[in-house]
Amino acid sequence: MSDDKNTCEWMSGDPLMIEYHDTEWGVPVHDDIVHFEFLILEGFQAGLSWKTILHKRESFRNAFNEFDYKKIAKYNQRKIGSLLKDAGIVRNRLKIHGTVKNSQAFIRVQKEFGSFDTYIWQFVGGQTMKNNWESLKQIPTTSPESDAMSKDLKKRGFTFVGSTICYAYMQATGMVNDHTIKCFRYNELQ
Repeated sequence: MSDDKNTCEWMSGDPLMIEYHDTEWGVPVHDDIVHFEFLILEGFQAGLSWKTILHKRESFRNAFNEFDYKKIAKYNQRKIGSLLKDAGIVRNRLKIHGTVKNSQAFIRVQKEFGSFDTYIWQFVGGQTMKNNWESLKQIPTTSPESDAMSKDLKKRGFTFVGSTICYAYMQATGMVNDHTIKCFRYNELQ
């Protein structure tokens, strides 16, 4: 899609990364299932590249019941054991257990706020934060908003939600527009 257009520098020419950048990254999310998927995938990305996670995304969806957090909240040791053997996903014991724990915390937040979407968007005042970066080097890895989000999520029982993970989550879900100003998506998402 972005062959003849100015784009962000991070895509690395990979077709899946290009498609993700051009159609999904930075688009505001208001669907709780999609929020949960990004929250989990960003946590699995810790220590890895987004490209790795993106190429395993369909396997993650299959392994984790299409990110149905209600089903994941009920996973038992047998199911966790099968996930640890699934070569299609990142087989990290702490991250898999964290996914179960996060699904339970996610449900608690929904009950308290009516939806996870209502809860999570409060960290940016309910609207996308618009940045004006000229290059990838300028884009931060955390912000005061991601710091506050991380602190609150941890208080509510979530794991793998450090400030850097939260900031990447905010970028992915359109809570912040971090497309560089020369990227064709920057103005499309305004």
